[in-house]
This record gives sequence, C-alpha cells and structure tokens, in this order.
Amino acid sequence: MHDIRAIRENPAAFDAALARRGMGAQSSEILALDQARRAAISQAEAAKAAQNAASKQVGAAKARGDEAEFERLRALVAEKKAEMAALEEDARAGDAKLTAILETLPNTPLAEVPDGADEGDNVELKRWGSPREFDFQPVEHFEIAGVARDMDFATAAKLSGARFVVLRGAVARVHRALAQFMLDLHVEDHGLREVNSPVLVRDEAMYGTGQLPKFAEDSYRTTNGWWLIPTSEVTLTNFAAGEILDGAALPLRFCAHTLCFRSEAGSAGKDTTGMLRQHQFEKVEMVSITRPEDSLAEHERMTRCAETVLERLGLPYRTIVLCTGDMGFGAQKTHDIEVWVPGQGTYREISSVSVCGDFQARRMTARFRPTDGAKPEFVHTLNGSGVAVGRCLIAVLENGQQADGSVELPEALHPYLRGRSRITPEGELA
Repeated sequence: MHDIRAIRENPAAFDAALARRGMGAQSSEILALDQARRAAISQAEAAKAAQNAASKQVGAAKARGDEAEFERLRALVAEKKAEMAALEEDARAGDAKLTAILETLPNTPLAEVPDGADEGDNVELKRWGSPREFDFQPVEHFEIAGVARDMDFATAAKLSGARFVVLRGAVARVHRALAQFMLDLHVEDHGLREVNSPVLVRDEAMYGTGQLPKFAEDSYRTTNGWWLIPTSEVTLTNFAAGEILDGAALPLRFCAHTLCFRSEAGSAGKDTTGMLRQHQFEKVEMVSITRPEDSLAEHERMTRCAETVLERLGLPYRTIVLCTGDMGFGAQKTHDIEVWVPGQGTYREISSVSVCGDFQARRMTARFRPTDGAKPEFVHTLNGSGVAVGRCLIAVLENGQQADGSVELPEALHPYLRGRSRITPEGELA
C-alpha cells in the first residue's frame, strides 16, 4: 500500500515511478478523491461543532421561556446531526474508493532497478559454476531411466488432474532430503529461525502480503473461506501484522518448509511437461522483517543464502536483477536466481528474493518502535525462496544424470540418504 502523504507531497515522482512499471498517471484521480474525502471530514467536524454549540443553548432558551428560540435551536441540532452523518458517510465512501485504487497499484521500484518491459530486459549480475559437458545427449528429469518409474504424472492426473505429480521411492527420498538439507543450512549456517506454519489462511493474511484483491484468481480458496497459501511468505510476513515490534529485536529472520498451491492462471501452454510448473509444490521460504535502513543489506544477505544452497549442491546458476516490467506486485527490487538445467539447455528460475520496503507493512499495519518512547514506524519486509524444492530436485537429477540412466547425487545430500550417493538405472538408492 502506498503512503498517501508521499503522493500529496510529490505526485509527479509517484507518477514517474509507476510509469517505469508501464502504468499511466494515477495521482490526479487519487488526489481528487483524497481532497474530497478530507473536505468531507473537515465539514463533518464543523457540523459536529455547530451541533454541540446549539445543544448547549437549547436548555438555556427553554429555561428563559423563549419558545421560538428553543424550537429554532432544536431544529438546528437535528439539521447538523443529519448533515454530520451524511458527510461522515461521504468520507467513508471516499476512503473506500481511495483504498480500492491504492491497494491495486504495484510497489514503486528503487532508482537502481533497471528499466525494461519484460524478462528480456533483466540484467545478469553474476554466474557461478560451469555447465557440465556431457559425452551423451542429456535428457529432461522425467526422461532419466532411473527416475521415470517413480516420477508418476499419470497416476497424479488420475487423482487430481494436470500439473500434479506422485513421487515414489528414491525420487521421493531425494526430494525430502533436499528440503531437510535446505532447512538445516538456513538454520545452522544462516541464522534463520525455523517455523512450521499453517497452509490455510484468512483473507487478511493474503491481503497483507498483496495477494488480495488483485490476484485472487492465482490462488485456491476453500468453501469455508480459507485460502491455500501460494507461499509461506504469506504466513511468515504476517507474524508482524498489527504489531509494534521492539526495534532492538530486529531483524527477525524466519524460514519454513511448506506445501504451496497456485492455480497458475494465465500460464496455459507453459511448461506442461515435467515438474517445472505445478499446482502443488514444496518450497523452503525465507522472510526477514527489518528496520528501513537495513533492508537493502538484508536483501543482499538473503540472496547469498539462496545462492549458497546451490553452491553446496554443486549446481551452476546465474543471478539476475529484474527490470521494472518483470518485478512482482509488491517488490521494490528483486533478484532472481536461475539454475542450469541440462535437459533444456538453459537457466530456469529457482529462487526469487525481493525487498518490499514498507509496502506490505502498511497493508498489515506492521510497525516497530526505534527506541523506548519513540513514535512507531513501519518495518520493511523481505521474502525469498531458499529454494523451491521441486525445481531443485529437477536440477539435481538433470545435472547428475549418467549415460546409463543413473544419477550421481551431490555430496551434501549423502548424510540425509544414509550414505547413499546415487540413483541406479533401476531407480534404487545405492
């Protein structure tokens, strides 16, 4: 949510920031609504004052027997009461219209974010590792002999429809090991606090992180009104909703491994084979809640946390900064980390790490007190994948595939697999 005071103070800068995201000017309509709303509030206050003044005089007129003045004042009290009620309703309606506009406008990008229209204008920041040179033609994850039997899309389709998968045996074990490895790394090495959080949330939680109202079609809702989370960013960030945190306790750093659910609205025809784009998937999410002056440094820190996952697994990747036209709704700046997938011969997104400034904090009224007795200020929020478990499984399988259909697994996973180091061509751990 945007700060209306900042828009009042510099409407041109607000419109220029939105223009960088491909949007037309919004400040004129916003400020007209704001002015009308404030005028209604001011007039309502004036009517209330007039009502109070007349009320005080009614008794005096009655006491001195001035019946005409008594009736005039009583009528004035009733008139001002009705006028005040109408003006207050106008103010409420104006506030609702103003909020309806503000809550659907994306966050404004930081000055350092590159301008651009789409993913073609993103800027590469770094690369780590070199893609493996194969002496055979690498295949996609679901085509590897040792994997194909236990990565079952047909049974999943029978159970649930398209874009679901059933994992069995060695593949399921490696998937579980990856999640455990990520959690241990983030908790033990990166100092994040592990959380086990719900996957069903109320409207308020989805609204707080920006999924509602604009992106309702991208998520699933139960018949009794709960939402299935698209990411545990929703739950972890909302820990601060409605709170005034102790500034000395910041930053708060959390991680959680959860199921995530996305309808993939608008993605028809994209990544229809394999595990790249699923309605149900697992992710280890990172969330930080910081002081405003610390959020950009925390963004770099979180990016390194996600990169370290891939480095420990020996997976080549590149890190890019998204341009203004490719950033998510709530982000001020985003780093995407893309892992190399030999089966497609390209880099694919496996983590997205964003700093949101106070955009989400304003929606959920999340504040902190800088020092004892100081006025509360809005926190800054950040979120990032640390990383997507299914996509990491894809990268591990494709990068480790062998000519005979077996898969050599990263050394970092061996302790989680009781010392086993490979998937055989027959699909067994060995």
